[in-house]
Amino acid sequence: MQRKVFAVGNSKGVSIPTEYLSKLELTVGAEVNVILDEDHDRIMIEPVRKKKYAKGIDRDFVAQVNEFIEQYRPALKELAKK
Repeated sequence: MQRKVFAVGNSKGVSIPTEYLSKLELTVGAEVNVILDEDHDRIMIEPVRKKKYAKGIDRDFVAQVNEFIEQYRPALKELAKK
């Protein structure tokens, strides 16, 4: 579906068809990720979905593990090769 880019204050915007929003269960105020795919000359918009953790999984612990992985990713990749 073709849409036009329009001004929204100092930014630019594109309207999203209501039927698309309905199918993804998005409403006004919903958070989305906007991703630039330069390799394919496209902009992707995807809903932010809150992760649901299994019972007993602590969100703070998950955040700490994710931070550790990001900080030591190169070393972890090298270790995985061995």
